[in-house]
Amino acid sequence: MAGAMKIIIMAAAVSSALFLIGSGTAKAETGDQARLGAVENVVLLPWGVRLPARIDTGASTSSLDARNIRVKGKTVEFKLAAEYGGLKIRLPFVRWATVRTAQTAQQRPVVMIELCIGSKRLRTEVNLNDRSAVDYPLLVGRNTIQHNFVVDCSTEYCTQPSCPGVLAQ
Repeated sequence: MAGAMKIIIMAAAVSSALFLIGSGTAKAETGDQARLGAVENVVLLPWGVRLPARIDTGASTSSLDARNIRVKGKTVEFKLAAEYGGLKIRLPFVRWATVRTAQTAQQRPVVMIELCIGSKRLRTEVNLNDRSAVDYPLLVGRNTIQHNFVVDCSTEYCTQPSCPGVLAQ
């Protein structure tokens, strides 16, 4: 009897930790969405650069660590941090985003990028910012994970990038 009670309590704890990210609501159902933890490895496509990413259900948009950011007309040039290859990337400029933090509001350039998260290839908008002061070079926000994933905030590294044709460096 005590063993059965522990199983019921554990099942209740796990189900309360799972959230389906939707348009502003959290539902306790899984459907066909893939499961993610609070931190996952993600691959930037087509470059094959593997980065640890913070999966942040509280952030509305995704943000990528970028250095030497230069907006030139309809193009944004930036470099990845040296520990992720220091790759120089040039992408079309999408728009400016105002991002509010606890300290200030910043204008950041936004680009469209393709990510491999688990077995899913996703095109998503990311704002570019120097994230050297934080633990993860990529923050994956609701704009990327909504309708695609269930987030289990009590765990990390639930999946590995496994998109067809993707070889991570």
